Amino acid sequence: MIPFGMYTFVVGAVGLAAASYALLRRKPKTPNDLERERRVWLNNVGRITDGTVIDVQEIVPGVHRAATMLIYQYDVAGVSYEASQDVTYLRQWINLHSCRLGLPTSVKYDPHNPGNSMVIAEGWMGLRQ
Repeated sequence: MIPFGMYTFVVGAVGLAAASYALLRRKPKTPNDLERERRVWLNNVGRITDGTVIDVQEIVPGVHRAATMLIYQYDVAGVSYEASQDVTYLRQWINLHSCRLGLPTSVKYDPHNPGNSMVIAEGWMGLRQ
């Protein structure tokens, strides 16, 4: 006859194994998911400053998908930053043909890391038309 404590141990071990399997089996986040999470976070905690669109470039690499990059410049606390944002999946919110050299824009940036910035997100747009 097996003691009652042994049944509890076996059930606990099976439960722990099932939970470990479920956690380890999760799919890793794709780069697109990570970028979307960055934009959402920056939209919530970011501060706004004035910037200028420098260029819009279409990048067509040989192996990967084509990307549309919005290149912009902004100043924070006397330091000038030049950054780019992949707006390939945000095209429905902007008209890329109206993005021209010198277009004024608002830039959201991380107050603790001003180099982390964006011009457009799902719930916010800094481009001035």
